[in-house]
Amino acid sequence: MNVELSNDQQVLVEAVENLCADFDDDYWHARDADGQYPEAFYKALAEAGWLGIAMPEAYGGAGLGMTEAALLMKTISRSGAGFTGASAVHMNIFGLNPVVVFGSEDLKQRALPPLIQGKQKACFAVTEPDAGLDTTKLKTRAVKQGNKYIVHGRKIWISTAQVADKMLLLARTTPLEEVSKPTQGLSLFYTDLNRDYVEVREIEKMGRKAVDSNMLFFDGLEIPEEDRVGEEGRGFEYILHGLNPERILIASEAVGLGQIALQKATQYAKERVVFGRAIGANQGIQHPLAQAWMHLEAADLMVSKAASLYDSNKQCGEFANTAKYLAAEAAFNACQTAIQTLGGMGYAKEYHVERYLRESFIPRIAPVSPQLIMCFIAEKVLGLPKSY
Repeated sequence: MNVELSNDQQVLVEAVENLCADFDDDYWHARDADGQYPEAFYKALAEAGWLGIAMPEAYGGAGLGMTEAALLMKTISRSGAGFTGASAVHMNIFGLNPVVVFGSEDLKQRALPPLIQGKQKACFAVTEPDAGLDTTKLKTRAVKQGNKYIVHGRKIWISTAQVADKMLLLARTTPLEEVSKPTQGLSLFYTDLNRDYVEVREIEKMGRKAVDSNMLFFDGLEIPEEDRVGEEGRGFEYILHGLNPERILIASEAVGLGQIALQKATQYAKERVVFGRAIGANQGIQHPLAQAWMHLEAADLMVSKAASLYDSNKQCGEFANTAKYLAAEAAFNACQTAIQTLGGMGYAKEYHVERYLRESFIPRIAPVSPQLIMCFIAEKVLGLPKSY
């Protein structure tokens, strides 16, 4: 694996940096205050063609790999947009991977071009209140009636549902007691988010105010059979296909968040003078910042390794999960170090690092907990007995 960026990758990063420069700290501070979806930022990325970076060229995408997608997301986050900016477009980058791989040609033609062009937004409706990470225990039902499915149930922590036109929905089509394995009987759909039959209720939360999170209540939603992704009952298998890319992208966004926090803290340490000299001259300030840099660089290397393996169609599950774990912890450490470096000013919103700290909890919690990642590594890599 070559850790140096190619010329094309350097051009990519520079182009995204230039675009993000039009959306400065004041823009993201305002979105954090008013909670408005960053529509102008989203449109700018769509017009520049970045929303389809990892989508097939046949549908208007750039056809690039996970390595380039991770670079895009890290650069967005590192610009100061953080997880607000990254989450505004995250679904475009990885979310419809199951549709790309398993969807019918008709579904791909209907789904992919509008998403890539920024004409439609989609949300990822999987998680449920009573299931958590135990996806096989989902209770949302899609009952087939003729050539359509009728859906009843609930979903939780569904991002961008307030602004989404479409959703990727996982629901049980065969009752759990009627399948031989719990992973069977789940089906995946890409369909309209019809608010006549889906109540979208926003959840007030700690950070990333401008990108909404929601409870969804389904009451008789009708889904045409042609909106089903692949075969009935194989939705769990299809969802798994997109988990490694999701972890890689979340990790890259976390690295970017940690890097902007470290940048802010380092600049402050150079400029803030106390007792006649810059506070950055003190090892008590220097060492935590240096440690944060090293942790972020190590995490970034793991992101690159996981992305490279994915692009080479090689096994990458352990590395994608490790990247997500290391990057989330490194980002959190960098953000809290930034606040400590700025002291009282770190607690002030106008210096931005408190927003970064609030957002740094997102990759630690989602889409999989650090504890479950450690269980995965212990079982799948080290060969230890399953603990749950």
